[in-house]
Amino acid sequence: MNDQPHKLSTRLGRAIREEISTLILQRGLRTGDPLPTETELVEALGVSRNSIREALKGLQALDIVDIRHGHGTYVGGLSLEPLADGLTFRVLHGLRNDLRSLEEIVEVREALEEALIRRVTPTIPDADLDALDDVLERMSARAAEGATFADEDMEFHELLYRSLDNALVTQLLRAFWSVYQRVNHRLGVTDPDPPETVKRHRAIVTALRERDVARAEMAMAEHFRNLDVRIAQVTRQQRLTD
Repeated sequence: MNDQPHKLSTRLGRAIREEISTLILQRGLRTGDPLPTETELVEALGVSRNSIREALKGLQALDIVDIRHGHGTYVGGLSLEPLADGLTFRVLHGLRNDLRSLEEIVEVREALEEALIRRVTPTIPDADLDALDDVLERMSARAAEGATFADEDMEFHELLYRSLDNALVTQLLRAFWSVYQRVNHRLGVTDPDPPETVKRHRAIVTALRERDVARAEMAMAEHFRNLDVRIAQVTRQQRLTD
């Protein structure tokens, strides 16, 4: 079977997506700004309307554009949600054989957060430390009720690095968090010891208040050892279902 036409179509589609992306950059369009109409894009790029539509669908999957049927096409949110979707599928697909794909996600997140905690420890504002204490109180209250606290946990980690004023850091943390939570939800895995999780988060804040970089790194490493316990729970879950 000759797949040359398919390869040519794929290259053409990629070229059109790149042209539209370049147009967005050249015009300085921001999230929510309207793109030229399909007719204008056809005339500007010299390709068929169907090719434009297929290219826009591809860009929508990447959150580069937002197609609002009946209203037009706009610059998308430019989030890392497509990355999270792809990583989630990758992990779930890999779990058919072993846990390495899930371990890889945790390892990358751990490497990222241990580097970030070193940067933020000497400079984190007192206001952010107070906000972290507030989150800890909510986590502790939930744990006392025998409940988990996924939303508060995510908020805690975002607050840790808020003072870095780095939007990409926040998006990456959310992407890795989303993957981990989706996989756990799919497998029915929960935190086996919420009070212990609260304790490990509190140790991070204590180290931050003392501006002790080494202790903060150690507390973060201990936090991730807690995630290893959850991966072990996934192992047990898999054995029960095999």
